[in-house]
Order: sequence, then structure tokens, then C-alpha cells
Amino acid sequence: MKKNTFIEGTIIATVCIVLVKILGMFYVIPFYAIVGAQGAALYAYAYNIYGLFLEIATAGIPNAVSKIINEYNTLGRQEAKIRAFQIGKKLLGFVAVIAFVILFIFAPQIAQIIIGDMTGGNTVEDVTFVIRCISFALLVFPFLSVSRGFFQGHNIISVSSISQVIEQVARVALIILGSYIAIKWLNLDVTTGVGVAVFGAFVGGLFAFFYVYDKLRKNKKELCLDQKFANKDSVTNKEIIKKIIHYAIPLVIVSIAFTIYNNVDMILILRTMDYLGMPASEVEFIATGISTWAAKISIIVSSVALGLSASLIPSMVESFTLKKYNDLNHKFNQSLQIILFISLPMCVGISLLATSIWTVFYDYSALGTNILAVAIFAPLFSNLYTVANNTLQSMNKFKMVYISSITGIVLNALLDVPFMLLFNLIGIPAYWGATLATVVGFSSTVVITMIYLKKKYQFQYTDISKMFRKILVPLFTMIAVVILMKLFIPVSYDSRFSCLVYIAVISMVGATSYFIVSHKMGIIDEILGKNYLARLKNKFVHKKKEV
Repeated sequence: MKKNTFIEGTIIATVCIVLVKILGMFYVIPFYAIVGAQGAALYAYAYNIYGLFLEIATAGIPNAVSKIINEYNTLGRQEAKIRAFQIGKKLLGFVAVIAFVILFIFAPQIAQIIIGDMTGGNTVEDVTFVIRCISFALLVFPFLSVSRGFFQGHNIISVSSISQVIEQVARVALIILGSYIAIKWLNLDVTTGVGVAVFGAFVGGLFAFFYVYDKLRKNKKELCLDQKFANKDSVTNKEIIKKIIHYAIPLVIVSIAFTIYNNVDMILILRTMDYLGMPASEVEFIATGISTWAAKISIIVSSVALGLSASLIPSMVESFTLKKYNDLNHKFNQSLQIILFISLPMCVGISLLATSIWTVFYDYSALGTNILAVAIFAPLFSNLYTVANNTLQSMNKFKMVYISSITGIVLNALLDVPFMLLFNLIGIPAYWGATLATVVGFSSTVVITMIYLKKKYQFQYTDISKMFRKILVPLFTMIAVVILMKLFIPVSYDSRFSCLVYIAVISMVGATSYFIVSHKMGIIDEILGKNYLARLKNKFVHKKKEV
């Protein structure tokens, strides 16, 4: 199987993840229409707590295995590499079963923590039921994740990326068809329909696992899975387990930080909005709007960092193992530049078109528009956070992972309520305070990481600052184009189709203006490499001729 370079791996992973996220974005349109606002809130409760338990269940082991496999590959320790993979699967099997049992048995207590004493919305029994439905996915995802990590450790990004597309297609199919059949055909209640929908996580994971397992089976020889080693490498099982745990612990902290951010925000927003005297329906709308439904729209922004992560960790591990610190600095700078170049205009564009976008997904809502227009900027900072922590992980700087991540989590939790109360006091929508708290949390992690890398390894960031200033030119050009088009192009918020056409036309022209100016200024060549677009074009033209 073909290994991927850093940029190739990033592009492959990002394209697949964008496809996954597009499916994840657009399924909410029919699903939201089927289950309604209260059903959507119920779905959000289940998925947010499931995400936390999934991170605990995988325990950082898949990424740790990926890192160890890349390290042993670089050092030529093939036998130890295979043992690390087998040990990783056994460890995950144990942790996954424990996590499933805890989530299933203690679902009522978890449901009580989520909604507290709030009345007028979903009940503790409703939340308990959907949590138990989604808990079964914990039994398949850990094994799927460690198998993906095995391929990523070999710099084979395509298998992991394609499996995510397969997983999402199967999951979305069950979410839409399952909920529709349960509610519209069988006339079951919304809670049952949502329960069927969240069970789609298990089904999607199962389909993806079969695909990855088939790839492992067909490439046993190349991956050394069927090789009989005459001698064992001088690495004991105890050392491998210790290394996996050593690598996994900081990965757990980093991974669950995102989920903790979501759950902390959701719970604190619920409590604070309730304290401010808002009706239960509005409270649930705001809390789940920020933590889930605005996030569903913004996941296409987050996909940039996810695509980078798939190739960033193994690539950086290789550079660190070979002590190529200048290369590490270059990849770190390049990663942040890619995020700023792609994510920043995405966030600005979505914010400018927030009303139309929210209408397309969930029907017109002034409240929803206000939520999305500001919440969309949180993924930009979470992307920077991901790169910063992946860099520390790749360099085995686990103490700094703890310090930077915990600082971000604590700041977010401490500032949520004060910011919301302050914003309410000065007449600004209180829920914007929760987004600001999240941004401050992510930003603190990035700043701490950058300061540490500069002091310890003399990392330089002049390229990033220069690139950011350059990006402002095409960005402001795009903003001007979008605002002018909004002034002259009519739109009806009573029609989703009208909004969709409006978004398509303006976003296409705005994005084109951004990339044309960027290309003319040489920004794309600076980030991806000189004449990269020309080489990519020639590559596809050559393949087309061969076909």
C-alpha cells in the first residue's frame, strides 16, 4: 500500500473528513424536521455524554499505538511493532467493556446531572433511554480506532480516512431512515425515534470496522502481520504496555478536553440561563444550539485540524525520533498557516451568512442566528489547539500537555458563568459569554505551547505572523464582496430553497475572490510549496490520460 507524505496525507484526510462532515452537516436538516427541537435536544444530550465516554473508552490508545508503530517502523523494529498492535487491541477491549457497563448502568444518574431539576422539557427517563441506546457503540469503536491507528502509524492515511466516510454514510442512513420509520410510519414517540437514531453510531462503527479489517487481511504481508519472526526485538511486553500507557495518558487529556468543553458549556449554560429566568424550551434551545447544532454546522471548519492530525502526529514523531528539530518547527508553522488560511475565511463567511445557513438547517430563528454568528469562531481556536497539543505529544512533552490542556479546561469552566452574567448585565446576549470562555480556554493552551516550544527548542513564528498579515488582504476582499452581494441579492427566509441558492451564490463568489487574491499574492505556494497547485493539476491530468 502507498504511504503518504505529510501534505498528501493532510489533503487525503481533509478531503475525506470534509465529506464526512458535509454528511454530518446536512443530515440534521431532515432529522431536525422529523424529531423537532425537543427531540434534537435529547439527541444532543446523548451524543455529548457518549463523546466523553468514547474518549475514555479509547483511552488515547489508538493514537498511542499509531505513534509507537511509527517509532518502531523508523527504528526497524518490526516484531515489536506487531506486538504493540496486539497489546493495544487487548487493552482497548478491557477498557471498552468497562466504559460500556458504566454508561449503561449509571445512565439515570448521568441524565440527572445533565438536566438537573429543570422542568417543561425532556425528562430524566427520556435522557436515560437514549444514553443507553448509544452506549452500545462503545463496544465497537475502540477496536476500529486502534486499527485505524495501525494504518496511520505506517503513514497510510487513506484507509483510516475512507473508513470514516463509510462509517458516516451508514450512521446517517440509520439516523434519517430509522427516526422517520419509528415516528412517521410506526407512530412511536419522539424519544424512541431518537433512540433509534443514536443507535446509528453502533451500526456505522460496525460497517467501518469490517472495511478496515478487510484491508488488514488483504495487506498482511506488507504490514508484517503474518510474518513469523525468528527473533523477538529487545522490547518486552511490559515495556510496550508501559509505553502505550505513558503515551495514552496525555492523549486522553487532550482528546477529552473537547468533549469536556462541550459538556461543561452545555451544563453551565442550562443552569445559568435557567437562573436568568428563561423558559425551559429556550434554555434547551440555547444550550444544545451552542454545544451541538451550531457545532454541526461548524464541523466543516474543524475538519481542517482533523485532517492535519491524521498525518501530523506520525510525521512529527518521525522528525522528532531523528532529531530534526528544524523540520518540526517548519511543520508546526505550516500546520498553523494552513489552519489560518482555510479556517479563518470559513468562520467569517459562515458568520456573515448565519441567518440563511441556520434557516436552511433548522428553519428561521433570530436566536439561532445569533448563536451561530459568534459560536462559529470557536472551532478556529480549537483547530489551533489541536495542532499545538499534537506537536507536544509528538515530542513526548507530556507534562506540558497536562499543563496547557488543564489550564484551558479550568479557564473555560471558571469563566463560563461570569462571562454570561456580565454579558447579560451589559445588554449583550448572555450565551455569547460561553463562546468567549471557550475561545479563551483554547487560546491559553496555544499560547502556553508556543512559549514553551520557543524557549525549549528555539521555535520561530515569524512565518506565521507574516502569513497572517498577508491573509488579511484576501480576507477583507472576501468580506467586502460578500457584504456587497448581500446588499443587492434578495432572499426570503420563508423558503429554504431561496436561502440555499443565496448561500451557494454568495459563498462561491466570496471563496473565489479569496483564492484568486491569495494565489496572485503567492500565499498558496508559500503554504503548500512552490507550484503545488500546478503539480496537483498535472498529476490528475496524467491519471486521466492513463485511464
